[in-house]
Amino acid sequence: MMPRELVRTDGKPDRDDSAESDSMKIGPPVIHPTAIISEQAEIGAGTHIWAFAQVREYAVIGDHCNIGKGVYVDARVQIGSNVKIQNNVSVFEGVTVADGVFIGPHVCFTNDLFPRAINLDGTLKGAEDWLITPTEVEYGASIGAAAVVRCGVTIGRFALVGAGAIVTRDVAPHALVVGSPARQIGYVCRCAYLLERVHEEDGRLLGFCPRCDLVRDITP
Repeated sequence: MMPRELVRTDGKPDRDDSAESDSMKIGPPVIHPTAIISEQAEIGAGTHIWAFAQVREYAVIGDHCNIGKGVYVDARVQIGSNVKIQNNVSVFEGVTVADGVFIGPHVCFTNDLFPRAINLDGTLKGAEDWLITPTEVEYGASIGAAAVVRCGVTIGRFALVGAGAIVTRDVAPHALVVGSPARQIGYVCRCAYLLERVHEEDGRLLGFCPRCDLVRDITP
C-alpha cells in the first residue's frame, strides 16, 4: 500500500508520525564488514548492506533498504526507503531512486551522454571536464536484471523494465518496456502483473488486473 502523504506548509510531501515511529523501531543499519562505506554517507535505520558493496561520500540511502553484494553507490546518489538493490548493480552519480523501487542484479545506470576518457588535447579528463546528466526512478518502479539505463531519463511510478532492456527514453508510469532499445508493450499493475483491457474512460486510463481482481487507474 502506498504510504499516506501529508502536505507541509512549504508544499513538499512529508511522512506522518506513524511512519516515523515505525522507522525508529527498525533499528540501526546492518553493514557487512567487507562493505566500504564513506563516513560522509547517510544510511537509514534498518538498512542492510551486504558483502563488498561500496557507498561513496554524500550518498544518501533511506530506511529499511536491502543493498546486495557488490553494489556500487556513487557519490551524492539519492536512494529512498524500502528499496531493494540486487547484487552487482552500479548506481552512478546523478541518479535519484524514490521509495519502494526494485533494481535487479547487474543493472547499470550511466551518467555521461558524451563519454570520453580524454580531452581534445589528449589529457585525462577530470571532474570539471564533463557534465553529469541526471536520471530519476520514481516510486514503486522495477528494473529487471542486467538492464542498462541511459542517463537523462525518468522511469515512472510502478513502471516495469524488462530484464536486459536498454532504456534510452522516458518510461511512462505503469508502462512495461522490453528490448533494445526498450519499447513499451503494455501496462502493469502495482503488483507488477500485466493489465488487461486497458482503455480510456472519462479522461482516465484504466486497466484490469487479473491478480488483484480490480480495475486500476493508471492515468499519468
